[in-house]
Amino acid sequence: MHLTTPNLDKIEIKDLLVRGILGINPEERKNRQDILVNVTMWVDTRQAGISDAIEDAVNYKTITKAILAHVEGGAPMLVERLVAEIARIAVAGDERVQAVQVSVEKPTALRFARSVGITIYRSRDELLGE
Repeated sequence: MHLTTPNLDKIEIKDLLVRGILGINPEERKNRQDILVNVTMWVDTRQAGISDAIEDAVNYKTITKAILAHVEGGAPMLVERLVAEIARIAVAGDERVQAVQVSVEKPTALRFARSVGITIYRSRDELLGE
Protein backbone atom coordinates (compact mmCIF):
# COMPACT_ATOMS: atom_id res chain seq x y z
CA MET A 1 0.00 0.00 0.00
CA HIS A 2 1.38 3.39 -1.04
CA LEU A 3 0.76 6.20 1.42
CA THR A 4 2.49 8.75 -0.77
CA THR A 5 1.94 9.55 -4.41
CA PRO A 6 4.98 10.93 -6.27
CA ASN A 7 4.69 14.32 -7.96
CA LEU A 8 1.47 15.15 -6.14
CA ASP A 9 0.80 17.39 -3.17
CA LYS A 10 -1.40 16.74 -0.15
CA ILE A 11 -4.50 18.62 0.94
CA GLU A 12 -5.37 17.59 4.47
CA ILE A 13 -8.63 17.93 6.36
CA LYS A 14 -7.68 17.19 9.96
CA ASP A 15 -9.84 16.15 12.90
CA LEU A 16 -13.26 16.88 11.42
CA LEU A 17 -15.61 16.07 14.29
CA VAL A 18 -19.10 15.07 13.16
CA ARG A 19 -22.13 13.71 15.05
CA GLY A 20 -23.82 10.80 13.37
CA ILE A 21 -25.29 7.33 13.55
CA LEU A 22 -22.67 4.60 13.15
CA GLY A 23 -22.56 1.12 14.61
CA ILE A 24 -24.38 -2.15 15.12
CA ASN A 25 -25.47 -1.89 18.75
CA PRO A 26 -29.03 -0.68 19.48
CA GLU A 27 -27.85 2.45 21.32
CA GLU A 28 -25.55 3.31 18.38
CA ARG A 29 -28.50 3.01 15.99
CA LYS A 30 -30.62 5.57 17.85
CA ASN A 31 -28.14 7.97 19.48
CA ARG A 32 -25.76 10.18 17.54
CA GLN A 33 -22.13 9.85 18.55
CA ASP A 34 -18.89 11.66 17.81
CA ILE A 35 -17.17 10.51 14.65
CA LEU A 36 -13.68 11.82 13.89
CA VAL A 37 -12.72 12.07 10.21
CA ASN A 38 -9.34 12.79 8.63
CA VAL A 39 -8.91 13.10 4.88
CA THR A 40 -5.73 13.49 2.83
CA MET A 41 -6.21 14.16 -0.88
CA TRP A 42 -3.33 13.85 -3.35
CA VAL A 43 -3.55 16.64 -5.91
CA ASP A 44 -1.27 18.55 -8.27
CA THR A 45 -1.43 22.08 -6.86
CA ARG A 46 1.18 23.56 -9.22
CA GLN A 47 -1.25 25.47 -11.44
CA ALA A 48 -3.06 27.05 -8.49
CA GLY A 49 0.31 27.96 -7.00
CA ILE A 50 1.26 29.80 -10.20
CA SER A 51 -2.07 31.41 -11.06
CA ASP A 52 -3.30 32.19 -7.53
CA ALA A 53 -6.80 31.60 -8.98
CA ILE A 54 -9.45 29.70 -7.03
CA GLU A 55 -10.70 27.93 -10.16
CA ASP A 56 -7.30 26.22 -10.41
CA ALA A 57 -7.54 24.87 -6.85
CA VAL A 58 -9.45 22.00 -5.31
CA ASN A 59 -12.30 23.45 -3.27
CA TYR A 60 -11.76 21.61 0.00
CA LYS A 61 -14.60 23.53 1.63
CA THR A 62 -17.12 22.03 -0.82
CA ILE A 63 -15.71 18.53 -0.28
CA THR A 64 -15.82 19.00 3.51
CA LYS A 65 -19.45 20.13 3.36
CA ALA A 66 -20.34 17.04 1.31
CA ILE A 67 -18.61 14.79 3.86
CA LEU A 68 -20.41 16.50 6.77
CA ALA A 69 -23.80 16.16 5.08
CA HIS A 70 -23.15 12.50 4.30
CA VAL A 71 -22.06 11.56 7.82
CA GLU A 72 -24.84 13.55 9.49
CA GLY A 73 -27.50 12.18 7.12
CA GLY A 74 -26.38 8.57 6.86
CA ALA A 75 -26.53 5.66 9.24
CA PRO A 76 -24.09 2.93 8.18
CA MET A 77 -23.60 -0.10 10.37
CA LEU A 78 -19.84 -0.42 9.84
CA VAL A 79 -16.90 1.96 9.97
CA GLU A 80 -15.58 0.10 6.91
CA ARG A 81 -18.60 1.27 4.94
CA LEU A 82 -18.38 4.90 6.08
CA VAL A 83 -14.65 5.23 5.40
CA ALA A 84 -15.16 3.90 1.84
CA GLU A 85 -18.08 6.27 1.23
CA ILE A 86 -16.05 9.28 2.39
CA ALA A 87 -13.17 8.28 0.11
CA ARG A 88 -15.57 8.19 -2.84
CA ILE A 89 -16.98 11.63 -1.93
CA ALA A 90 -13.49 13.11 -1.79
CA VAL A 91 -12.43 11.94 -5.25
CA ALA A 92 -15.83 12.63 -6.81
CA GLY A 93 -15.70 16.18 -5.44
CA ASP A 94 -12.99 17.27 -7.88
CA GLU A 95 -11.43 15.58 -10.89
CA ARG A 96 -7.99 16.76 -9.77
CA VAL A 97 -8.04 14.52 -6.68
CA GLN A 98 -5.97 11.51 -7.79
CA ALA A 99 -5.86 9.54 -4.54
CA VAL A 100 -7.20 9.78 -1.02
CA GLN A 101 -6.44 8.50 2.43
CA VAL A 102 -9.36 8.54 4.85
CA SER A 103 -9.53 7.61 8.50
CA VAL A 104 -12.68 7.35 10.57
CA GLU A 105 -12.53 6.95 14.32
CA LYS A 106 -15.17 6.32 16.96
CA PRO A 107 -13.81 7.96 20.14
CA THR A 108 -16.26 6.21 22.48
CA ALA A 109 -16.32 2.75 20.88
CA LEU A 110 -14.04 0.92 23.30
CA ARG A 111 -13.77 1.30 27.01
CA PHE A 112 -10.21 2.17 28.08
CA ALA A 113 -9.24 3.22 24.52
CA ARG A 114 -9.05 6.80 23.28
CA SER A 115 -10.66 5.67 20.02
CA VAL A 116 -10.91 2.91 17.44
CA GLY A 117 -10.83 3.49 13.73
CA ILE A 118 -9.94 2.47 10.22
CA THR A 119 -7.67 4.12 7.67
CA ILE A 120 -7.82 3.37 3.94
CA TYR A 121 -5.91 4.59 0.90
CA ARG A 122 -7.61 4.49 -2.50
CA SER A 123 -6.78 5.79 -5.96
CA ARG A 124 -9.25 7.65 -8.12
CA ASP A 125 -9.30 4.69 -10.54
CA GLU A 126 -10.21 2.24 -7.75
CA LEU A 127 -13.08 4.39 -6.55
CA LEU A 128 -14.55 5.66 -9.79
CA GLY A 129 -13.36 3.05 -12.28
CA GLU A 130 -11.73 5.61 -14.55
